[in-house]
Amino acid sequence: MSGIAFDVIGAGGLLILVLGLLAFLFYLVPVPLWIAAWASGAYVGLLTLIAMRLRRVPPSTIINARISAVKAGLDIPLNDLEAHFLAGGNVVRVVNAMISADKASIPLAFKRAAAIDLAGRDVLEAVKMSVIPKVIETPRIAAVARDGIQLMAVCRVTVRTNIDRLVGGAGEETIIARVGEGMVSTIGSSLSHKDVLENPDHISKHVLSKGLDAGTAYEILSIDIADVDVGSNIGAKLQIDQANADKQIAQAKAEERRAMAVALEQEMRARVVESEAEVPRAMADAFRQGQLGVMDYYRMRNIQADTAMRDAIAAPESDPSIPPPRPGQP
Repeated sequence: MSGIAFDVIGAGGLLILVLGLLAFLFYLVPVPLWIAAWASGAYVGLLTLIAMRLRRVPPSTIINARISAVKAGLDIPLNDLEAHFLAGGNVVRVVNAMISADKASIPLAFKRAAAIDLAGRDVLEAVKMSVIPKVIETPRIAAVARDGIQLMAVCRVTVRTNIDRLVGGAGEETIIARVGEGMVSTIGSSLSHKDVLENPDHISKHVLSKGLDAGTAYEILSIDIADVDVGSNIGAKLQIDQANADKQIAQAKAEERRAMAVALEQEMRARVVESEAEVPRAMADAFRQGQLGVMDYYRMRNIQADTAMRDAIAAPESDPSIPPPRPGQP
């Protein structure tokens, strides 16, 4: 019994080994793909398929793309497809783009399509945009005419892909920026905002004549003004702001002149007080030098007192603006 069991286990193991080898063989040699390629007229040798497995290239992706290309009448070398896959490209998308371009009579070589795909652009979408142009709507752009009135406009730009400039060409953001710059320039050069409202097509014609699609991946077909709104009177606001600034400057200068006048007045008063302080010293010197006698001094005091008394009699009592005379003041 033990011998029979051993034979059964040995036969089962051998069967499993044979099945494993067959599965590995069918994985290494994709016979269904080889048959499909042969039946489609895109023959690929078995050794080539095995080599793809060894190079870690999925044969199904390459063979299916090659079959599609052959059925569409395109002759794409198998090595180019493998090289593009190993470079990180999307082989199926490139082949579909070349088929679409061929049906639309758009010249597109495999190398250019592969370069566009490796550059990060969707080459199939680019071909579709060449057939069906795309409309790009700019944001609301504000500009001021020469009469100071603000206008806000929205533009719709119809573009199609320029296949030759897809590699290294600028994108939609550049188109929008250039169109916005042209709109601001055109509105700003208008004498009146009424001219822009009467002829909005003048903006599109002027912007379109500048060749804004130079260096971009697109070709501008048309520029249409979708909406124009009147904004605020920017010119009046600027004039008001300028007037307020001039007013503040004038007030600052007047305040500066007033401060200088007050300082000059205080300086003159200080000089008067200083001069009055010199009077007693001068009188004392005159007494010491014998230039002024006692009787002269008393006569001067009497004259001062008489003058002060006459001023007090002549001044009205209800007028508080006239200060009382100080003793000894002439």
